[in-house]
Amino acid sequence: MCGRFSLGHIEEVWIKRRFHAGFDFEWEPRYNLAPKQPALTVVAGEGGRKVMPMIWGFTPHWAKESGPGIINARGETVAEKPMFRSSFSKRRCLVLADGFYEWKKAGGKKEPYRIILKGGPVFSFAGIYDTSDGGDHTFAILTTESNPMLSFLHDRMPVILDEKGEEEWLDPNAKDPKRLLVPYPGGKMECYRVNEVVNSWKNDTPECIEPVKSL
Repeated sequence: MCGRFSLGHIEEVWIKRRFHAGFDFEWEPRYNLAPKQPALTVVAGEGGRKVMPMIWGFTPHWAKESGPGIINARGETVAEKPMFRSSFSKRRCLVLADGFYEWKKAGGKKEPYRIILKGGPVFSFAGIYDTSDGGDHTFAILTTESNPMLSFLHDRMPVILDEKGEEEWLDPNAKDPKRLLVPYPGGKMECYRVNEVVNSWKNDTPECIEPVKSL
């Protein structure tokens, strides 16, 4: 499951170098990115890779109504489900992030946690996209079973790709991209408790990513 993520301060030059993609627009830091909001994605085309904003909430082009869209698609079935299989085959993308959130049930409330890669770099989720009936580019993040480190939070996690995996995921001639839809190693990740201010999608400030101080 992935219902919120972050993409804070990024530099155009670094993004171009890291993802080998053109980037020609401004991006405001996002600390609590929610469904139905624009996020940064990387797509591959005839002219090479490019970074482009898309709306989080997959809506296939044949849908009569856009609605809220679907934010996650299960990696185990994405290649077979009629709603997703065309995009899985022809319209794969990278979704840029520097962390994501998950909530742990504790008594009558939910405690938020932030998950990042060790060292805190920008990374990518595996995504699929389409163009809705209204003309918006929309995407979903693929999920897989959770790794042991994150299983105390949820039994699902977003698919995170390493650089080699990104190359294959964006390659339209990749023979078996589904093999990439596996849990990212927990030993390469970090997880920490964050302030409950992140519980509301309306809060989008640096406070969302700050660790909760020990009592």
